[in-house]
Amino acid sequence: MTVPLAALFASHTPLKDYLDPGPGLAAEVDACLAEARAWVQAFAPELVIEFAPDHFNGFFYQLMPSFCVGAAAESVGDWRTATGPLPVAGELAQRLVEVAHADGVDVALSHRMTVDHGFTQLLEILFDTGRTPPLIPVFINCAAPPRPPMARVRALGQAVGRFAAASGQRVLLLASGGLSHDPPVPLLEGAPPAVRERLIAGGPLSPEARAARQDNVLREGQNFVDGSSRRTPLNPDWDMAFLDVLQAGDLDRLAGLQDADITRDAGAGGHEVRTWLAAAAALAAAGPYRAQRRYYRPIAPWIAGFGIVTAQPV
Repeated sequence: MTVPLAALFASHTPLKDYLDPGPGLAAEVDACLAEARAWVQAFAPELVIEFAPDHFNGFFYQLMPSFCVGAAAESVGDWRTATGPLPVAGELAQRLVEVAHADGVDVALSHRMTVDHGFTQLLEILFDTGRTPPLIPVFINCAAPPRPPMARVRALGQAVGRFAAASGQRVLLLASGGLSHDPPVPLLEGAPPAVRERLIAGGPLSPEARAARQDNVLREGQNFVDGSSRRTPLNPDWDMAFLDVLQAGDLDRLAGLQDADITRDAGAGGHEVRTWLAAAAALAAAGPYRAQRRYYRPIAPWIAGFGIVTAQPV
């Protein structure tokens, strides 16, 4: 009997709705995302488990987990995404935490998770407002060193996969993030006192502070376009190699990626490929999978090596 699982891996970028990527590119991306949406609708998931990062909007150094499952979640509404609660399957989320713990993976549980565009942008592309299936959000720390090693991310994915395969439902696994990109996300080390306090204490941003943060990212997008950025450039070679290994199902190799190497080759945002590894490991828990690369292009104005992949068990 075929296990009813499917996985979709996709980059997110808030600059998608703000900066022109060049002639025809926005339409090209939108067409590929529309194909991905149709693929999801044809699969007709009864449950969505989404692996995604945070950009210091919901998780802070006052208590920074490697992994956290939300039994309830609310969107901050950054970068034109909607605010408000997400349709979280609370009881299933708690059961997932129990399964992960039994499998030796320490996962935090939140009954008041705050998420940002890392979770919501992809959901809003794939589902109409009010039509998102029951959801389990799974946060992976991709932005705040020390990050969980890739081998532990794989273990998380395997635990989630066993839970999904035994659920008796049609489960869509979503991975949101990556590929190579290096946006101006602040680091605790060397941060000015006010920034350091914000990274530790957290809390909601004022409208003025959020606008200033977004303006900083927009300026960096323009810098990538005119070649003046001092941040790590997009790395299509690294992206393509990662996609090749993902499609081959060589999770041992992905789990062996080292943190410092990812930073050097793919930028700080490249660490979001942890979400891709988790979803691939979850899908592989049901057996070998077949993956289809639907799109890839380095898009400098969006500060993103932008990729879309779908996969299902063989």
